[in-house]
Amino acid sequence: MNQQTEKLSVIEKVGYSLGDLAANLVFQTLVTFIAFFYTDVYKIPVESATKVIFICGLLAAFFNPFMGMIADRTQTRWGKFRPWILWTSVPFGVLALLAFSTPDFGPDGKVYYAFITYMLLLLVYSANNLPYAALSGVITGNMQERNSMSSYRFVAVMIAQFIIQVLLLPLVLIAGDGDKAIGFEKVMTFLSIAGIIMFLITFFTTKERVVPTDEQKSTVLEDIKDLMANRPWIMMLIITILVFVTLALKGGMYIYYFENYLDAGQIAAFLQNIGFNSFINGVNAGLTGLGLSEFHWPEDPATSGFSLFNAGGIIFMIIGIGFSKSLADKFGKREVFGASLFLSTLFILVFYFYPADAIGLVFTSQILHGFFYGISTPLLWAMIADVADYSEWKTHRRATAIIFSAMIVGLKVGLTLGSSILSSILDYFNYSADLSTQLPDTINGIKLSVSVFASIPFFLAVACLFGYSINKTMEQKIEKDLAARRQVN
Repeated sequence: MNQQTEKLSVIEKVGYSLGDLAANLVFQTLVTFIAFFYTDVYKIPVESATKVIFICGLLAAFFNPFMGMIADRTQTRWGKFRPWILWTSVPFGVLALLAFSTPDFGPDGKVYYAFITYMLLLLVYSANNLPYAALSGVITGNMQERNSMSSYRFVAVMIAQFIIQVLLLPLVLIAGDGDKAIGFEKVMTFLSIAGIIMFLITFFTTKERVVPTDEQKSTVLEDIKDLMANRPWIMMLIITILVFVTLALKGGMYIYYFENYLDAGQIAAFLQNIGFNSFINGVNAGLTGLGLSEFHWPEDPATSGFSLFNAGGIIFMIIGIGFSKSLADKFGKREVFGASLFLSTLFILVFYFYPADAIGLVFTSQILHGFFYGISTPLLWAMIADVADYSEWKTHRRATAIIFSAMIVGLKVGLTLGSSILSSILDYFNYSADLSTQLPDTINGIKLSVSVFASIPFFLAVACLFGYSINKTMEQKIEKDLAARRQVN
C-alpha cells in the first residue's frame, strides 16, 4: 500500500472541511426543521409526517452498506471516493431544494411529494456523504493528522450548524416576508447553490494517499465477514445511532420548546437585558450609515430567542472543538469522547426542571452542553477512521468505505428514529399546529423530549464505549504496525 504521511496542508484541510459544511447545510436543516417544516409549513398531518420520516429514513439507511461496497470498488483516475463527491454535487443541491418546496398537490399529493423528495434526498446524501467520510481515512494514515483534519472539519460543521440553527428561521421569515413556505424555497435555493460550489472545491483540493495494493482486494463476502468480526465497528455503529437519536430529538424539539413552553415575555426581557436588542440596533445603525439595508432580525420572542439559544451553543461547541485534538493526543480518543459526552448529557437532562421563566438558566445550560459536546464531536469520525485501520491491521485487507458505512447507517437510523420519535411524541401528546396554546400534557411531552428522553441515548452511548477496545495504547500500536507493513509494500 502506497502512503504519504507528511503533514497535510491547510488548503487541503480547509478544502476537505468544506464538503462537510455543504452537506451539513442540508443535514442540519433536516435534523432541526424537517418535522416542523412538514407539520407547520407544508401542513402535512403529524401521523403522515411521522410515516414519511420513518420509512424513508430506514430504507435509505440500509442502502449505505451497498454504497460502501460500490465505493470501495470504484476505480477512476481520481481515486475511489473523490469522484462520488463530484458526481453527486448537483443532484444533492437540486433535491435539497425540492424537499423544502411546497407545491399544492392536495392532502394526499403533499404526502406523496414529501415521501418521494425526502427519499431521493437521503439516497443521494448517502452516495455523497459516505465516500466523503471514507475519504478522511485515505487522505493520510497519520492519526494525529486525522485528529487535526477532524478539528478543521467540525469547525466547518459548526459553521453550518450556526447558519441553520441560528440564521435559517430569521432568513426564512425575511425572504418570505413572513410567509415561511416562500421563505424556505428562497433560502434553500441559495444554500443549494453554495453547497454545490463547496463540494467542487472539496473534490479539487483533496488527494487520496492510502491506496490498497492488489493483494488487499477482497470479495463482498469477505468484507461482510470482516465487519461481523470487528467488535469496534459494531460498537461504533451502535454509538452513532444513539448519538444521532439524541441530536434529532432534541434538535427538532427545541423550536417547539421555545414556541410552546418558555414564557415569551421573559424571553423578550432576557434579550433586552443582555443587550442583544441594542446589539441588533447597533448593527442596523452601522448598515444604514453605510447606505445599506437593515438586517431584519425577527421581533417574535420565541424565534429570536431560539436563534440566539442555538448561537450560544454552537459558539461554545467551536471552543470545545479547539480542545479536542490536544486532549485526544494526550489521553486517547475513546477516553476523551466518553468523558465529554457524559458531561454534555448532564446539561441536557436539566432542561426538564427549569420553569418557563428561567431563560437565563436555559441559555447557560445550552452553552455548557455545547462546550462539552464540542470536544466529543470530531472524535466520533476520527474513531471510525481508526476502526478502518484496526480492520486492516487484523485482516491485512482494507475496505474503507464499507467500514465508514457504519457511520452513515448509524447517522441515518439515528436521524430517522430521533425524528420519528419526535413526531410520535407530538402525536401521542396531542400536539396541534392550529392551537395557539398547547394542552398541559402536550407541553410536558415537549419538556420530556428535550431533556429526559434526549439524555437516555447519550448515556447509553457512553456505556457502549466499554465494549470499544481501541484505546490510546492500541492506536499507537496499530499506526506503527501498519506504517511498517506499508514501507515493505
